[in-house]
Amino acid sequence: MQDSSSGLFERTLTATAVGVYLLVVVGATTSLVNAASACSTWPACNGHWLVPLTDPKLLIAWTHRAVALVVGLCLLATAALALLGDLRPRVKAAVGFAAVLYPVQVVLGAYAATTATTTSFAAVHLVVGMAIFVGVVLALAWTLEPEASSGPVGMSFTDPEPADTPGTTGDLSGLRATAYAYFRLMKPRLMWLLCLVASAGMALAAGPNLQVGTVVATLTGGVLSIGASGTFNHVLERDVDQRMNRTADRPAATAQIPVRNAIAFGVLLAVASLAVFLSVNLLVAVFGLFAIVFYSVIYTLILKPNTVQNTVIGGLAGSLPALIGWAAVTDGVGLPALVLAGVIFLWTPAHFYNLALAYKDDYARGGFPMMPVVRGEAETRKHILLWLGATLLAAGALATVTTLGWLYAVTTVVFGAVFLVTVVKLHHERDDAAAFRSFHASNAYLGALLVAIVVDALVL
Repeated sequence: MQDSSSGLFERTLTATAVGVYLLVVVGATTSLVNAASACSTWPACNGHWLVPLTDPKLLIAWTHRAVALVVGLCLLATAALALLGDLRPRVKAAVGFAAVLYPVQVVLGAYAATTATTTSFAAVHLVVGMAIFVGVVLALAWTLEPEASSGPVGMSFTDPEPADTPGTTGDLSGLRATAYAYFRLMKPRLMWLLCLVASAGMALAAGPNLQVGTVVATLTGGVLSIGASGTFNHVLERDVDQRMNRTADRPAATAQIPVRNAIAFGVLLAVASLAVFLSVNLLVAVFGLFAIVFYSVIYTLILKPNTVQNTVIGGLAGSLPALIGWAAVTDGVGLPALVLAGVIFLWTPAHFYNLALAYKDDYARGGFPMMPVVRGEAETRKHILLWLGATLLAAGALATVTTLGWLYAVTTVVFGAVFLVTVVKLHHERDDAAAFRSFHASNAYLGALLVAIVVDALVL
C-alpha cells in the first residue's frame, strides 16, 4: 500500500507526463503550420490575451502557450512534491532534470515566437521538449518500480497439467474444418494491423492522389506474405506449441494439417505474394521477401528461442509494412516511412510484453526466454513504460516530418494517455486482467493512430 503523499506524487507525475507529451505534439503542429507567424509577440498574442477562434494559426499558437502554462504549473507541483517527499534519489534527479530544462524551453519558445527562426533552431526546441518528456517518463518508471523486484520464474519444460486443447474446429466438419485450419495457419489476427501499417505508409507517400490499384495490389501481397510467414512459424514451432496451453490446438501442433502440406501451403503463399509484389515494383518485392525470411527464419529459429531481446529485435518484422507501403507509391524509401517504421518498432515491446506477462508460465513451459521469464515481472512492467515513452516520442517526431494535422495530434495524445494510464495501473494491480487491459490499450493506440494517419493524409 502506498501512502497518500506518494500516491499524490504518482498521480501528479502521470498527469505531467501526459501534459508534456501534449505540449510536444502541439509544439510540433505549431512549427509545421508556422502558426507562430500569426502570434509574433510573447507572452500575449499581438498584445491580446484572448484571441479570436476564427483564425486557425492564431488558435494553434495560443493553444500552445496555454498548454505550456498548464504543463509548467504541473511540473512545478511535481518538482515540489519530489523535493519534499521521501523518494529515491534517481526519481528526484529525473524530475529535477525536467524542471531545470523547462525554463530553457520557455525561453526558446519565446525567442521562436518573436523572431524569424531557422529549421535547426526549431529542431533544438523540439529536442529539448523531448528531453523533458524523457526525464518525466524515467521518473515515473522509477517511481512505479517496486523496492524488491520479483525475480524470474524458473524455466520449466514439463507441464504438470494436461494441455488445454479447446475444440476450436470441433463444430466444423470435412472441407470446412480443413479450410479453417489452413486459414488459422496464416495467423489472420496479425493481418488487420499490418495492413493498416502498409496503408498508412501509402497514404503518407501519396496523399489524396493514392491509386486504388496500388492499394489493392500492395495489401493483397501483404496478406499473402503474412500468411506465408505465419504458416512457416506454425510448422517450425509445432513441437514447442504442443507444450504451451495457448498454442497446443494449432493445426500443425495437432497434426490436423500434415507438415508436408503446411510447408507446401506456405511456399505457395510466399510465391504468390512475391508475384503480386512484383506487379507493384521490385523494391516492394525485395521488402516482402525479407519480411518472410526475417519472421520465419531469423525471428522464429534464432531470436525467439535464444535471446531475451527477441521481441525487441523482432519488431523489425512488424515495421517493414511501413516501408512496403511507401515503396509501393514512390519506388523508394523516405524519411516519413522510416519514422513510421520506428513508431511500429518501438511500440512492439510495449505491446507484446503485456501478453508475455499474461502468458509467462506458458512461455516458460515452451522454453522461450521472454522478458518476464528471464528478468521477472517487475522489470517487464518497467520496460513496458519505457518503450511506451519511446513510442510516443517517435509518434511526435512523425508529426514533424509529415503534414499530418489536428486529427493525428488529438489521436496520439488521447489514446497515448489511455495507454499510459493502463500501464500505470498494471504496476499496481499486477494480474492477468491488468496485463490484458494494457495489451488491448496498446492495440487501440496503434490502430487509432494508423487510421488517423490514413484519414489525415487522404482527406483532411
